[in-house]
Amino acid sequence: MWVQLRCGLEPRTLAALAVVLVVGAVFAAQHFWAGRPQAVRAPEVVQQGAAQPPPDPVAESVPASGAPAPAEARPSARIVVDVSGKVRRPGVLRLPAGSRVADALEAAGGVTTGTDVTGLNRARVLMDGEQVVVGAPPSVAGAGPPGATGTGPVGAATGPISLNTATAEQLETLPGVGPVLAQHIIDHRTRSGGFRSVDELREVNGIGDRRFADLQNRVRP
Repeated sequence: MWVQLRCGLEPRTLAALAVVLVVGAVFAAQHFWAGRPQAVRAPEVVQQGAAQPPPDPVAESVPASGAPAPAEARPSARIVVDVSGKVRRPGVLRLPAGSRVADALEAAGGVTTGTDVTGLNRARVLMDGEQVVVGAPPSVAGAGPPGATGTGPVGAATGPISLNTATAEQLETLPGVGPVLAQHIIDHRTRSGGFRSVDELREVNGIGDRRFADLQNRVRP
């Protein structure tokens, strides 16, 4: 009764007013805290030379340009030669490019016992499609394609002498050819892998236009 007369408010009303005041104070404090100034951090500078992600090993293994595999990865070239005559296994053979007559003889099982190979240049480099005739007279060996080789008695050839099979003694039977020039011809065919045409005789040291004119109808590859 005394409180009602002094303030003019009931205790319930006072309690509600106190709650409103407390809620208002809390809201004001929260608003003030959210609106306060805050420090801003400067962005980090990425330094040059920083660590990069590791490269993809799969991407590195595939050429970017799609270039073909290197030469050593491709199968090596091969040639085909026909070995006949006095060998143990005559026939058509496939040999690596750059093989020599000795390699062809070995692939054919070797020369038969008692065969004379004096006039056979076993160090000569073979050409694709060549025929190697072992133990036949030069006149028979000459029936094969350019580069055919054979053995036989000196001077037994009837017709043009093969520049690829003739011995030094056979070459010396040609007009104007002595031991020195005959050796030059043999050295040239060894270095070049054999004569492919009679015109290549011009490349031999010591053979000029005049001597070539005397020889061109007397020789063949």
